[in-house]
Amino acid sequence: MKKGIHPDNYRLVAFRDMSNGYTFVTRSTASSKETVKLEDGKEYPLVKLEISNTSHPFYTGKMKLVDTAGRVDKFMNRYKDHLAKKQNK
Repeated sequence: MKKGIHPDNYRLVAFRDMSNGYTFVTRSTASSKETVKLEDGKEYPLVKLEISNTSHPFYTGKMKLVDTAGRVDKFMNRYKDHLAKKQNK
């Protein structure tokens, strides 16, 4: 590995999957304004995740639609006329 390109400020950080509440702690340089106190009694910086290996369909084997920003609704609204024309043919 090249020297001098990796950060020096690694610390323990808690990552929480917001879709199912799963929390894990690992070393990271990710910044966070929030903190969380875990079962071990220690307080860690908290980074919120939209999806992790505990909720991703590839790892769980369950097909689940994760739509946190309304992307599917935006798509359907944008192309509803086109889809309606296609169905009427």
